[in-house]
Formats: sequence, structure tokens, C-alpha cells
Amino acid sequence: MGPAQQILENLSAQRKRRWAVKMAVAETSDRLSAFLSSGIYRLESSNAVFIDPVRVLNRSYSRFRVSPSMYYSRFFDSKHEDQESRFSSNSRKRKRKEKQPHALNERERSADERHQEARPLLLKAHESLLEATDLLSVICNLRNDVCSLTESEESLPIVEQSFVELGRVWQAPLYEIILHFHQHCKPSGDASSPLIQYKEERVIPIFNNLVVNETSDNVEAEFLNSRYVIPRESCFYMSDLRQIHNLIPAESDCGFSLIVIDPPWENKSASQKLVYSTLPNRYFLSLPIKKLTHTEGALIALWVTNREKLRGFVEKELFPAWGVSYAATFYWLKGMDSEYQSRLKPLQDNQVIISIPGDYSRKPPIGELLMEYVPELKPARCIELFAREMQAGWISWGNEPLHFQELRYFRGTREKG
Repeated sequence: MGPAQQILENLSAQRKRRWAVKMAVAETSDRLSAFLSSGIYRLESSNAVFIDPVRVLNRSYSRFRVSPSMYYSRFFDSKHEDQESRFSSNSRKRKRKEKQPHALNERERSADERHQEARPLLLKAHESLLEATDLLSVICNLRNDVCSLTESEESLPIVEQSFVELGRVWQAPLYEIILHFHQHCKPSGDASSPLIQYKEERVIPIFNNLVVNETSDNVEAEFLNSRYVIPRESCFYMSDLRQIHNLIPAESDCGFSLIVIDPPWENKSASQKLVYSTLPNRYFLSLPIKKLTHTEGALIALWVTNREKLRGFVEKELFPAWGVSYAATFYWLKGMDSEYQSRLKPLQDNQVIISIPGDYSRKPPIGELLMEYVPELKPARCIELFAREMQAGWISWGNEPLHFQELRYFRGTREKG
């Protein structure tokens, strides 16, 4: 090989390396651009995805934006940090009996096996997150963004509504919510006539009633001196467990193809009980999951805690009672589907979802992640059970689906749609 040929080959190799670097940079830039618009970032070389709940939720709104300072208040607020540090400090001061080494029982062995299985998955996901430097730069700036937004946002009076308590009183059927629909423009008569602006207002019962926003715009609502935001093309049904049968479709081919369930599992923690009401686990056996699903099949996504006793209850009692079979585990998400498994796309097992935590019991919106596994029904019909907030295109059922829809959870400055 002559010197000239060697030089040409070296130049060619350098160009290939530069091309590979440019391609890698371009792919990274594309992923970050997609994340900034969608709120979802799929991490390389792992079964992990990072979700920014605020960005995902904002896709449901046009004239409003979810307030990052309110969503991430538990994560960033120094008051919460102080309270948690005091709580943990007091906990350490308590005298506890030292646990003596003992042989693990069957339940403890099962829990240990689950933890050993999950540990490498979570470590790999964490490593992949640390390697995503472009994403980390956005996350690291989040605190500054939240602080600047907090200073610019107008403060709204906090009026806590206990929908759970209001729904129990005898006056519940008399409570009404006022929906203020955005101004629309209609031509009056011929094309040369000016446009007429108008605003529609509806007053309807708030409990045991399907409240619908069928428009493609957000709707402002009023209830007992508090204001709320209803996403476009969404609806909610606020009731207790006894009324859920009212959501069963008259025809099975009008059923739901994606059902997300976040039960208020019974919890011995006193602090958790102060945040939201819980129910004995046996109550969830009566959920009419089978009757809610579409004839073509449905994907059921169930949020569970990591307690082995609960996992055993779900797998041995709850799944059989609902008529569903286990399909895959997501961390933090556990998914399963109905008997129509052959009609569904196979779920990739042991996926990891990473996100900055919101308020207590506020889960990240995972509907879009699951949509690719849902039967090909157009459009997909989606419902969330025990919902505490709403999303565009979804039905939200529970005894407080408006909890995180209060206007104080959104930015005070409205954005023009």
C-alpha cells in the first residue's frame, strides 16, 4: 500500500468517525426535541423511559398550563423538605427493638426474589439516565424554571373542597357546577357581516352525573367559590363506588379499550390517610372491569405498591375476580390485559418509568405509553378509575376527579389558544 493510498484511507476513516458523531448528535437532538414537545424521553440501551408529567398534561390544554411549581411542590418546596426531615428525625428518635436475624418465611422470600429481579433493571435505568446528558441539562434547570415561575404567577386563595365529604351528605344531589365555555365566533348572515362572539354557560349537577366538555377547547368551571379547568374533549363522573355501574356501556362494542386504575389501597400510614381516604382491599373485587371492557379486548393498567401481601392479593384474588390475566410488570407500573390477549400487541416486560414525583398519590400520566399496546380501535376509548385529575379524551371516575383540576394548580397567566 502506497503512502498516498494510506493517507486517503485515513481521511476516509476520519470522515466516517465524524459522520458517526454527527449522526449520534442528530439522534440525541431529535430525541430531546421530541421530549420537549411530548414530555416523553426513551432512554437508550435500557427498558426505561423518562416522563415529565407537566409537559404531558399540558398537551390537554390550550389556554392554560399546568403550574410546575404546584405540580412539583412536594419535590422542590423547602417546607415539605423540612417537614419530611423532622418526621424522619423523630422516627429515628423512637426506640425500636433491634431485629434479630431470622429465617425468611415464604412471603419474605417472594419479596426478596422480586427485589433481586428488579434491582439490576432499576440500576440499568439509572445509568441510562445519567448518560442522557441532554436530558439531564433540562432536568437540572427545572428548579430554576420553577422558582422563576413561582415569582411570576399570581397567587390564588386556597379553598380546599372535600369532594368526598360533600358527596356523602344528603344535599349532594342538589350541588351544581357551572361550566363557562370559551367564546366562539360565528358569521352573522352573509360573508360580509361581522363575526359575533358569544359565551355559553351550563349549570348541571356535579355528583352522580356525567359532566362533559365535548368541545376542542378548555372549559372553566365554578363550584362553591372555587374555579376549575376541564380539559378539551373530556368528561368526569363524580360518585362513590356504588354508582360506578352507571358507566357500564349499554353495548359492549362501546366499551373501553384502555382502563387505568389507581385504587386507594388500604394503608396503615396515618399521614397517608390524612391526604386521601382509603378503602379495604376487598371492596375492589366488585369493580365491574369485565363489563367496562370493549368486545375487541382491553388493556388494564393497575397501580400497586411494593408490599408482597398486596401483590399476592392482586394476583390470586383480584385478577380472577376481574376476569383478567397478567401480562407484564412496569416499574412503577403494573399492567395486565383481559382474556382477549391474542388481539393485543405483546407488552415488553420489566420496563422502568422515571419521573420527578408530584404531590402525594399523584401518578405520572402513562396513557400515551400504553396506547401502542391497546387494540387498534379508532379512536381508543379510555377511562381512569379512582381518578384525581383529568386528561383530554378520557373519562375520569372517582369521588374526587377534580382534585388537581382546581385553578391554583395551573399558571395564573392564560396562554392564548
